[in-house]
Amino acid sequence: MRLRLLVAVLLFAVLPGTGFAADVTVFGAASLSDALNEIAKAYQQQSGKTVAVSLAASSALAKQIEASGGADIFISADEDWMGYLDRKGLIAHASRKDLLGNRLVLIESADAAGTVAIAPHFDLAGALKGGKLSVADPDSVPAGKYGKEALTRLGVWDSVSGNLARAENVRVALAYVARGEAPLGIVYETDAKAEPKVKVAGVFPEDSHAPILYPEALTRDAGPDAAAFLAYLSSPAARAVFIKDGFTAK
Repeated sequence: MRLRLLVAVLLFAVLPGTGFAADVTVFGAASLSDALNEIAKAYQQQSGKTVAVSLAASSALAKQIEASGGADIFISADEDWMGYLDRKGLIAHASRKDLLGNRLVLIESADAAGTVAIAPHFDLAGALKGGKLSVADPDSVPAGKYGKEALTRLGVWDSVSGNLARAENVRVALAYVARGEAPLGIVYETDAKAEPKVKVAGVFPEDSHAPILYPEALTRDAGPDAAAFLAYLSSPAARAVFIKDGFTAK
């Protein structure tokens, strides 16, 4: 039975091993996991301010902010969930901007043979060879929504929509392929780069889906230290980490 991923924060974030709230709490899309943690650590060493990073699907994080707050900064993996909070007045609109870009890829096990030629009406169902396609929930999670849009535009969604391994976020979708539970999966290029047990089988054409953008913003109730960390996310030091991990800096 698939375990449900829990958002790693309820009403506030505390530093691991302490009972103290962090100076800045960041809710970030799961695909930002490695980069955000590295950047937060560097910022803490430089500034002396503590940063707590909570990672999950953008949809889950946005709903958490709506329900009970808990974040100073939100970084979404698409415009939709940032827009959702913006319309509800839950972010500081003037602070909203696009931080990063990414690419959508099809992955397979690192020891699999060959590649998949992604093109209109390609035989994705045949490439699965009876297995399931691992994808973040296409009804709500950005990576899954991008994936569904791409497959729909390419004319193959109907051939695989009944044979999905739906994941709570893109990192869980990545894990299904890494563990051999699914032969193919749809994730971001940065996720594939972070997992040595998978490789890119094909890259989705950029015109097959909406641009993959990561907007950032302060929340309506952001604390006094949040603006400085938001600015740091666009600094040369932070941009270098994002680029190293495969993101496109905006």
